[in-house]
Amino acid sequence: MQNFSPLSILVHDQARVYGNRTALRYRDYSVGIWKDISWNEFSSRVRELSNAMLSIGVEEQENMAVFSQNMPEVLMVDFAAYAIRAVTIPMYATSSEMQVKYIVSDASIRYIFVGEQEQYDIAFRVLKLGSSLEKLIIFDRNVQRNPEDNISIYLDDFRKGHDNRYEEEIERRTKAVQSQDLANILYTSGTTGLSKGVMLTHEMYNSALSAHYGVLPLSDKDIILNFLPFTHVLERGWSYLCIANGCTMAVNLRPADVLQSLREVHPTCMCAVPRFWEKVYAGVQERMEKSSPMQKLLLEDALRVGHAYNVDYKMKGITPPIGLRMQYSLYENTIIAFLKKQLGLERANFFPTAGAAVPTVIEDFVRSAGLNMVVGYGLTESTATVSIDRLGMPISIGSVGRLLDGVEIKFGENDEILLKGKTITKGYYRKAEVTDLSIDQDGWFHTGDAGYIKDGELFLTDRIKDLFKTSNGKYISPQLIESKLCVDKYIDQIVVVAEQRKFVSALVIPQYDLLMELAKDYGVECHSNEELCTNPRVVKFMMYRIETLQQEFAHYEQIKKITLLPEPFSMEKGELTDTLKVKRAVLYKNYREQIEKMYEEE
Repeated sequence: MQNFSPLSILVHDQARVYGNRTALRYRDYSVGIWKDISWNEFSSRVRELSNAMLSIGVEEQENMAVFSQNMPEVLMVDFAAYAIRAVTIPMYATSSEMQVKYIVSDASIRYIFVGEQEQYDIAFRVLKLGSSLEKLIIFDRNVQRNPEDNISIYLDDFRKGHDNRYEEEIERRTKAVQSQDLANILYTSGTTGLSKGVMLTHEMYNSALSAHYGVLPLSDKDIILNFLPFTHVLERGWSYLCIANGCTMAVNLRPADVLQSLREVHPTCMCAVPRFWEKVYAGVQERMEKSSPMQKLLLEDALRVGHAYNVDYKMKGITPPIGLRMQYSLYENTIIAFLKKQLGLERANFFPTAGAAVPTVIEDFVRSAGLNMVVGYGLTESTATVSIDRLGMPISIGSVGRLLDGVEIKFGENDEILLKGKTITKGYYRKAEVTDLSIDQDGWFHTGDAGYIKDGELFLTDRIKDLFKTSNGKYISPQLIESKLCVDKYIDQIVVVAEQRKFVSALVIPQYDLLMELAKDYGVECHSNEELCTNPRVVKFMMYRIETLQQEFAHYEQIKKITLLPEPFSMEKGELTDTLKVKRAVLYKNYREQIEKMYEEE
């Protein structure tokens, strides 16, 4: 265990150690290059912001919101707030006006920091509605303010001109920070209902940072790419751990640019979700299809050898035989090295991956390619990590690692995972009734996830809250079925329908380009996604692919009918969360007509 500096002084302590070394990097889109921010600059801007916050009367334990995509300024606001005992509430950059209004009202927010034009416009409309909001502080200087706006201010103007006049008050508040003070309130994404504000304290973060020491071998030599939203607890906790270890963090501002950023930054580590690796896997599969027979054969053999070396031996803590070591060394320095370079991962150290179940075929591929995926499990309510793969200890594909030090676990009804520990939340902000439903009288937090422990590793089985019950009384785990099927190269997204239905069906988003190409090869002319998705031969082909993959399922779990959709699910339509999890209720509403058609009597 390692005791890191408290969040209230962490950046300033690191600046004294690392001085002018690079702390943060970001792409300046106006000139198309990455710019560096030193530890000294990071610390100075945090201090300026602490002064500025006090100048507008931010009180101790007052809630302030940050409504922005990933930017270095998000981190600066966080640490400036911690130094004065204030609380930050991050919002996803894609949050709707309704969601912003709800959080502002629920948390009585006076001040909100906004990123770009879209966030400013939404926040200003909420302000005009007569909410508790008093001021908007704008990160991006290019934002065009509303002509009626006479109270907003750009961040650069906000943080300057205070001449450190509040230094004594900053020092007083910093010393007054208590372990049980709130640091953040993180509102859940609302996949199953109204958002709830998870309360995270300074003690929870400090305990989490200390527990990760030695588990994740970070150092000040590591280059990190941050592309998941800082709003999400996984990226937030990860970024704080990276700061505590003196890493250089390259902040990816726009999610669509992550692949380009990988090739430009060449990170050693990056926090990821399974969806990212699914896209990588699909890309490699597509490349293999277009390769010559010899190239395809070589890559397949390299992955076969990689599986034997990494999965069959190394992950089990067994030394591979010399012949296999020689084979792998050859491929590692040629084909696998080339594959990693194409992805920008040639300097890869390790990649924490969590947020959803990792399909077995995806994990197998990543590990066979020599990429050190560190699978974990956690929730917002647990300050991210509950369990994680331990480097140097046996690792099983399909597990979500070993319990983090300080986390207690037991299994309740239906094998539900129950948790205790210093990293586990004490409840939801201003929602005592919801808290009482989630935390029992003995202090155990009920996760809603089912699982078991085998040989010290935790395995997840179901999301209890997501279990479907068919009209025949059979229980279906949609996530399990979906994770098995989405590995097909022709399937981009798939959502199971089964609740109170007589059989299982599915909404399918195909890989349009691949499917269009295949259809053409078979003489099926389609001039649009709509034509493609309604062509009987194409639908029959996709159903055949699904039937092949689902043979291991019980009869009542197998998909009987599918509907191909001509447009992907999206955050804009409210169908996905910012971490790309589906909002089932929204999907079922948006596609009610298509769903009902699958259950019409033939």
